[in-house]
Amino acid sequence: MAEQEQGGNWQKPSVGRIVHYVSHGTPPRGDGGQAYESQCRAAVVTQVTNPTNLGLAVLNPSGMFFHESVLFDGADQAGGTWHWPERT
Repeated sequence: MAEQEQGGNWQKPSVGRIVHYVSHGTPPRGDGGQAYESQCRAAVVTQVTNPTNLGLAVLNPSGMFFHESVLFDGADQAGGTWHWPERT
């Protein structure tokens, strides 16, 4: 579920909130390695289609990436999905 409890309160995605976007990484090479592995990136919510489908402005070290439809994946955190930042 995209809504997550934080300190007894449920948080819902809304425009301006920070979430994590999971990058795809590069395709595997012949040896099975990748030039760039999948990583969590900071992202700002720009659109809420529904609580599990967001528009994001993804912040990368070399620039920004805009995506209008990113699905929630809190369990597997597969490439191309978003999830709430982990508490540290």
